[in-house]
Amino acid sequence: MSICPKNKHSAARRDKTRAHWKMKATTLVKCSKCGALMMPHRVCKACGSYNKREIVKQDAE
Repeated sequence: MSICPKNKHSAARRDKTRAHWKMKATTLVKCSKCGALMMPHRVCKACGSYNKREIVKQDAE
């Protein structure tokens, strides 16, 4: 069974709860191997390396 509220919350009280739901910009760091911007703790899309090791083989173009 779910909780049944006894009284209606005002719009101001409802919106105070939602004040912390704002979006944040994603954190980007430089790749230690190639210097491209990437998300932390993920494989670099530019060179395919993670923690200075090549994880994904990149095609030579």
